[in-house]
Amino acid sequence: MSDKIRVLIIDDEADFCFFVQKNLVRDGRFDVLVATNGKDGINMAENEFPDIILLDLFMPDIPGEDVAAALKENITTKDIPILFVTALATNDDIVNRDENKIGNNYIMPKPVRTKKLIETILKILGRL
Repeated sequence: MSDKIRVLIIDDEADFCFFVQKNLVRDGRFDVLVATNGKDGINMAENEFPDIILLDLFMPDIPGEDVAAALKENITTKDIPILFVTALATNDDIVNRDENKIGNNYIMPKPVRTKKLIETILKILGRL
């Protein structure tokens, strides 16, 4: 059993997934799974038990809010923290900067900086 943090990226942008996965794996503390659409992401979350999900808001098949709602309604995935990573949000949109939250959801604007992303993941998971 690995003590690495399992991250599931659900995002339709292949380049974004590639670079985030590469940078997190390079850090050495993360195992990273990638789903490029909402349906596959929900299935992966149910079967792979990630520690945290990085979720895009805009995807062609299922909007990120609907993916998040489906995950929160599922007994298997309801407690997995979700970090919305979206080009829609700016740093000015984040109400509580210490927690990177809009409402009850964690959020981080694109483009992401690897150091900030890692810090945010560790903070959300209580490992910082």
